[in-house]
Amino acid sequence: MADGISSFWGPVTSTIECCEKNYAYSSYIAEFYNTLSNIPTILLALIGLINALRQRFEKRFSVLHISNMILAMGSILYHATLQRVQQQSDETPMVWEMLLYMYILYSPDWHYRSTMPTFLFLYGAVFAVVHSVVHFGIGFKLHYVILCLLCIPRMYKYYIHTQDAAAKLLAKMYVASIFLGSLCWLGDRLFCEEVSGWPVNPQGHALWHVFMGFNSYFANTFLMFCRAQQRGWAPRVVYLMGILPYVKIEKPKSQ
Repeated sequence: MADGISSFWGPVTSTIECCEKNYAYSSYIAEFYNTLSNIPTILLALIGLINALRQRFEKRFSVLHISNMILAMGSILYHATLQRVQQQSDETPMVWEMLLYMYILYSPDWHYRSTMPTFLFLYGAVFAVVHSVVHFGIGFKLHYVILCLLCIPRMYKYYIHTQDAAAKLLAKMYVASIFLGSLCWLGDRLFCEEVSGWPVNPQGHALWHVFMGFNSYFANTFLMFCRAQQRGWAPRVVYLMGILPYVKIEKPKSQ
């Protein structure tokens, strides 16, 4: 939310601003809460990465957790600076991440295994180049929504074929977190003028970041469970410190 205060990064050049007063706490951080709210995503992705490496899950899951961290770091750069270039460091990884989800969801039943990763890689590379030159505006949002919608049928298929109650709970937490996060995002976008007059700004976009950090973690954990089940690794959902769910597997000795 523009306020005319000078900053270390210069004038705002990004095409989108959220409902948070710019440079309220530091001349180095444009949107303070929207910047710091990405930290939970990084921590959750790090926990998921450690679990994937420690139990030797397929590399695709390590890459997925790393992509979550890259997206959060790009979001930090964007909200801290509100510069056009840094905005791309937030938006482009969003598309790359969805392409990774599409690969993980659809590759087990893809008969021509080399074609899918090649196509998705080229798609992501071309998008990054084009997006660095052309700003799509509403077209970017529609493109991202379409990629998300393409993942839903497969996620639902995994859900209905999963009998484990704890794994199904992961899927439900995934849906609940994206629902609550979307409400916060919409509230921040649609009711900014009203919210700005409140004694305390609820920071809807920052809450969106937090909810989406958990959303990604729940999605990754659910997909790790489903993949381990496909590989016959006897997965089960256990809880770190009795709170945070993760997947524990028992690989056959031959593997």
